[in-house]
Amino acid sequence: MKTPLLTLFLSLVTLAGAQTTFPGLKAILSAAEWQRAGLDRLTPDQIGVIDAALIRQQAGATAQLQSELTTARAAATATPPPNPSLMQRFGLPLFDDGDWRNMPPLKARFAKWEGGNRFRLDNGQVWEGSEPITYDLAGKDLEIHARPHGQFALVVDGVNTTLRVIRLR
Repeated sequence: MKTPLLTLFLSLVTLAGAQTTFPGLKAILSAAEWQRAGLDRLTPDQIGVIDAALIRQQAGATAQLQSELTTARAAATATPPPNPSLMQRFGLPLFDDGDWRNMPPLKARFAKWEGGNRFRLDNGQVWEGSEPITYDLAGKDLEIHARPHGQFALVVDGVNTTLRVIRLR
């Protein structure tokens, strides 16, 4: 649902900013750019051919954007809006515990400590313990397992530590 709306927004911004007629290369380029590109050596007819090619290209791009806009509008009206739950209507998270057991664990290696209870993994993620981490993590392979209600648990060398962790980055 977000992708058609994003496409629609980008298309509207692009179409709104597009000019109806191409002013020509001479109006777009500065005098220095005009000379540097060697366009000062061309005849007006040659420059007209280049301008016409640019106009055709712009018209094709505009037609393609218009087509994508029409498709996005049709898709947005064709899909009915989801029926939000009471919690979602108030901006509260929806606790769906149905699939947390099927999530594969994150396997990574400890890279370094970044603070008292904060550590970095070799994949660049930064995690922090919800409670003090009393285990020596240096050089160890870690696993982070999903738990109910969007929580995560730290596993060190295959042993469940029952330490809750939160992903920061």
